[in-house]
Amino acid sequence: MRLPAALLAASIASALLAGCANAPQRSGAHAAAIAPCPAKPKWDDPTAPRHIHGNTWYVGTCSISAILITSEAGHILIDGAIDSAVPGIEANIRALGFDPGQVRYILNSHEHIDHAGGIARLARDTGARVVAREPAATALERGKGDRGDPQFLTVAGFSPVPSVQRIGDGDALRLGALELTAHATPGHTPGGTSWTWRSCDEAGQCRAVVYADSLTPFSDKVYRYSDDAAHPGALAAYRRGIETVAALPCEILLTPHPGASDLFERIGPQASKPLVDTGACRAYAAVGAAKLDARLEQERAQPAPAH
Repeated sequence: MRLPAALLAASIASALLAGCANAPQRSGAHAAAIAPCPAKPKWDDPTAPRHIHGNTWYVGTCSISAILITSEAGHILIDGAIDSAVPGIEANIRALGFDPGQVRYILNSHEHIDHAGGIARLARDTGARVVAREPAATALERGKGDRGDPQFLTVAGFSPVPSVQRIGDGDALRLGALELTAHATPGHTPGGTSWTWRSCDEAGQCRAVVYADSLTPFSDKVYRYSDDAAHPGALAAYRRGIETVAALPCEILLTPHPGASDLFERIGPQASKPLVDTGACRAYAAVGAAKLDARLEQERAQPAPAH
């Protein structure tokens, strides 16, 4: 169920009345001016910002996530959608009463245009430092991945991001009271990364939040997940990444596509599903594992394409 614009505006207002951490006064005018999401939204279709929990906010589009985590020391943004979505992301940040110029870091889930295409522009506009795990960092600097990306032949390039700061698997990025940890979850792309943090509201209720990267085995017509000679260790790393997501402390699951975790049905006054679900990451990982197994079975049943 998609929320109509009026109810989206009410969602922001109710978040203010509930006392959301680190949030100055907001207006519902921006939300009221945005049409409801269509049934099949484009990557840059705008939607109103939404409060998730504590200092964690949704500022993305109808179909592509961008997550803002706020603090007195500055803010962290995860993912940037595509270039044409950037004005809407920045408008959403402002509508919540925050200054895009206070975004200090921009993180990435994986190196595809629908999640990384707007990062270069956002970094220019905000002055934020971009942080990613290898090999996503190199792909961001290049503006496209390489043949290690299962979708290399079908995904478009994007604006390169200069001087990406590297972070390792299990390392934490700190900004004031914020601490976000990077987890290697390759498979959908080689640089796939999931991020975890704790988000606390003013009442002191803290939740373990997981921004779990995509786990779906999409590819072009050439890539085969079962071809270990062409992609040494990639399949094993994919399975480890799925296991990593399943094992994460997880109370609130977020995903690069909000529909993959039914996010819009879990937040706001008209929510029809619970926001907090301690089994969500395990279920999400199980779906990813099942899709990978189905893909491998398909590859076994079909001959490899001629190179």
